[in-house]
Amino acid sequence: MRTTLNIDDKTLALAARLSGIQEKTSLVHKGLEALIAQESSRRLGKLGGTEKNLRPIPRRKAA
Repeated sequence: MRTTLNIDDKTLALAARLSGIQEKTSLVHKGLEALIAQESSRRLGKLGGTEKNLRPIPRRKAA
């Protein structure tokens, strides 16, 4: 889908410099993916919750 965006040049340049991504389309895609991941994590955290009947999970011992 083609969309026209008005993005501040300084913000776009900073994002490109920090990420190493120079292509604008790829930069916007990565930014949207990061936003989706962040919001998904936030929503999952808001669910909270506990499992009172959960058995202890066995852990591997450090070598």
